[in-house]
Amino acid sequence: MPIYAYKCESCGFAKDVLQKMSDAPLDTCPNCSQPTFKKQLTAAGFQLKGSGWYATDFKGAGTAPATAVAPSDGGAATTAAATEPAAPKADAAPASGPAPAASGS
Repeated sequence: MPIYAYKCESCGFAKDVLQKMSDAPLDTCPNCSQPTFKKQLTAAGFQLKGSGWYATDFKGAGTAPATAVAPSDGGAATTAAATEPAAPKADAAPASGPAPAASGS
């Protein structure tokens, strides 16, 4: 259940109230009994826990990720080894037949 901050516009009394999201907002001040008790707009409170990118990645120099995004393949992630050209095999036989001639028109 969320905690809401309330403040009275008449007497300045402030209080944090634990309410369900479906509960109606309070409007009567518990201090002065005036109908000026308003819900305040506050920043959401949250805590980052666990081993996420903020705690483990990019802490020091030379800790670049193992994957990179290649712009030519539509954004698919590839490793650095996959982007290098493949070396020819030593035991591979050369292609047979003459090379195709270029047409010059």
